Amino acid sequence: KSFANTSDEGWLRSMFAHKVDARKDAHSNLLSKKETSNLYKIQFHNVKPECMEAYNKMSDEVQRELHRDADYPCEVIGSWNTWYGEQDQAVHLWRYSGGYPALTECLRKLNSNMAYLAFRKERSKMLISRHNQLLLEFSFWNEPVPRSGPNIYELRTYQLVPGTMIEWGNNWARAIKYRQENNEAVGGFFTQIGELYVVHHLWAYKDLQSRQETRNTAWLKEGWDVNVHYTMPLIQKMESRIMIPMEHSPLQ
Repeated sequence: KSFANTSDEGWLRSMFAHKVDARKDAHSNLLSKKETSNLYKIQFHNVKPECMEAYNKMSDEVQRELHRDADYPCEVIGSWNTWYGEQDQAVHLWRYSGGYPALTECLRKLNSNMAYLAFRKERSKMLISRHNQLLLEFSFWNEPVPRSGPNIYELRTYQLVPGTMIEWGNNWARAIKYRQENNEAVGGFFTQIGELYVVHHLWAYKDLQSRQETRNTAWLKEGWDVNVHYTMPLIQKMESRIMIPMEHSPLQ
């Protein structure tokens, strides 16, 4: 009986070992970086197959022009075409230095930029559908910086159970160290506008074989299995995209 009671107590303790503290603030304030005021936007463009080459070329030209103009407080962090996952898709990740005011200023200027408006009109002829999300970056992830290639990128997207973002962040804050040994961690983000309780993890690998080896190595490290155990129940849906950088992408 004594042994049974001890076992029961141990089992009960394990059930509550990772209990998250009571909410004292919005999860956007608790999980995002305090030292920066960066806002991110991710765009998903589903392109007509016959237009992909022209779309990539036009996107390259427009993004280069925006980067040359210091009046626009935005920059493209990375642009990719999906290789495995949803086909004929372009993904763009933008950063607005200064948060929502920077986004508002950028949109105001673009709406009076005749060349950009002409680009949007021409681009609309090439698209089947498009959607975007506004994101914040997790405080414990490294900030995305340009890197040389060639690399492939994996965008892993998680739709979480509403109300579990802080628990997700608490677990990954401890676990991210297991996934930085090969410099594969590019950035981690969560949505603010668009589909809510969505997390995006962006990884870089030299190729698919390197991806497999890196992910297998994580399972050999004590503690990685615990992170998977506690985060899997938080996920409603998950998706993986393997992406190839566009020619002009700062992330190569």
